[in-house]
Amino acid sequence: MKRLTLPLIAAAGLALSACASLAPYGPQSSPNGQGYVEQRIESNRFRVTYNGVGAPGPVADLALLRAAELTLSQGYDWFEVTQRWTDGRLDSAGGVRPSVSIGAGSSNYRGRYGGYRSSGVGVGVGLNFSGPSPTSTSFEVVMGNGQTPDRPNAYNAASVRDSLGWRTAP
Repeated sequence: MKRLTLPLIAAAGLALSACASLAPYGPQSSPNGQGYVEQRIESNRFRVTYNGVGAPGPVADLALLRAAELTLSQGYDWFEVTQRWTDGRLDSAGGVRPSVSIGAGSSNYRGRYGGYRSSGVGVGVGLNFSGPSPTSTSFEVVMGNGQTPDRPNAYNAASVRDSLGWRTAP
């Protein structure tokens, strides 16, 4: 019976962590839902946010994809990320994560009929079955036409769409 306990706990944790995952790419449909939201700041400047669940990398990729699609739909060739914000923990992907702790302690007792002294060391092993947590990435982007500027945060919109767009295929 004890041999089955750990695998059953691990399977339950994996099942729970699978319940919350990154939703299919698309617009955000509810205030706390997943998806993209954009806001026009100026004629060629937008703030693009992607709200998701899980690791920050895939969520940032989807924000970048939305910035590329928006750039092309506005009639521009390239965009430059001028500011970026990420909200979420680095370990927000969740899953089963082992943890180990070590502790030590001592005690002195003196009573009416004598006393004792004790000390000890303990080792604990645990598993964290947390599921993925919310993550969001926001980009402020400026769009332009012509050749993409030779700067690290400037992107050719069509190239980004072609590179990251495979994630949106059914």
